[in-house]
Amino acid sequence: MSTKPVLYTSLSPALLHLYDLSNSVVVIIDVFRATSTIAAALHNGARAVIPVDSVPKAIEMGKNIDGIVAGERDGLIAEGLQHGNSPLEYSRNFIENRNLVLTTTNGTRLLQMALDRNASTIISGSFPNLSAVCSFLINEGKNVVLGCAGWKDRFNLEDTLFAGAVIEQVQEHFSIHCDSSLMATTLYQKYANDLLGFAPQLTHYHRLVKRIGLIKDIEFCLTPDVANVLPVYQDGKLVVKK
Repeated sequence: MSTKPVLYTSLSPALLHLYDLSNSVVVIIDVFRATSTIAAALHNGARAVIPVDSVPKAIEMGKNIDGIVAGERDGLIAEGLQHGNSPLEYSRNFIENRNLVLTTTNGTRLLQMALDRNASTIISGSFPNLSAVCSFLINEGKNVVLGCAGWKDRFNLEDTLFAGAVIEQVQEHFSIHCDSSLMATTLYQKYANDLLGFAPQLTHYHRLVKRIGLIKDIEFCLTPDVANVLPVYQDGKLVVKK
């Protein structure tokens, strides 16, 4: 009998060091909004999304590659940048055939941590590319760590809900004995049919909608398969896996 690969869920970047990433696919999950924006930009024809962990680095890199430089801090467009972290900003006529240099509060930082811990493969996932993520994980047949970006090292619900959505689709292909994965799946099953109805209770919803008015962003971020491409990290960039 062949042994199944194992799947774990890391509920926060502060917990990532507890998992062995060296022979694993790490899924970077930052539903509101980095990984939804990455999926949207690549789905609309961006050549690549280049994640960087600081604003000065993003600006410098943008000069060198003639890219669109974008990012947020605490939900707002980062100081010194013209473009933010809204998936709706990256329409085909704006982003097609261009590079997007992106820096965000949580997601890009988590990706850097996964790199530093020698993750063997890094992809990014969110509801807009749920099916692409699940198909890839099943086909790869490697161990998986679902890495939730959370909010400044704290747990958040939307990333955990997405982890649950992934597990729901892939669980028969993996060995899963992990309480955080069980919690994620239980939570997702409870709210799967009304994610938008549940969203107003989320802390990050308040941050983005009550403070900044980004309800359309939230709707996009919670809609499965509206940007169903697989962003895979290669040579410093996220590109669509062919």
